Amino acid sequence: MGPCRSSLHSACGVWKKTSDTGAAGLCPPHRNPPSLTAGLFRITICYMNRDSKLSSVLHVLLHMAHHDAPMTSDQLAVCLHTNAVVIRRTLAGLREQGYVCSVKGHGGGWQLCCELSKVSLLDIYRAVGAPPVFAMGHRTTNPACLVEQAVNGALDDAFNDAEALLVKRLGSVTLAELAADFSRRLDQCSRRPSR
Repeated sequence: MGPCRSSLHSACGVWKKTSDTGAAGLCPPHRNPPSLTAGLFRITICYMNRDSKLSSVLHVLLHMAHHDAPMTSDQLAVCLHTNAVVIRRTLAGLREQGYVCSVKGHGGGWQLCCELSKVSLLDIYRAVGAPPVFAMGHRTTNPACLVEQAVNGALDDAFNDAEALLVKRLGSVTLAELAADFSRRLDQCSRRPSR
């Protein structure tokens, strides 16, 4: 595996990574690592995939919340820089849960079918299949080694505590609050003087 090469994604100002092998990475640009261990850890982080389904679905839902008419899969795909098929597949699952509905015919597309103030981020997290919170895990799940048993026990406690905190936080934020935050940011942006 080669080191990550970082480039700034000009459209949104987020770091977009590639490796020498062409695999996507998700790490910031690096300085010289202070030790071999830090270098190996850095490479491991660069090649971990993150599940962005929840973030993507929330992104789409906010676009729909701020759009007066139904949005087509093609329109939503442009928002996420993805394919319309991915949008249709994802929203079909949310339709089954009653969060969105599809409108057929001319001017049709996808629209919200729920009251934003009654839907939490936790509801959407569960609707997209409750993806794993951590990419970290145990070397072996049923170790014979007493050292590894102690390590697994400590990690299990930490993972469980962190996951419970995340679930609690997701349950405390509604889609209405998220939409209001977006509206506030949009308003601030529109008040900035143009250059």
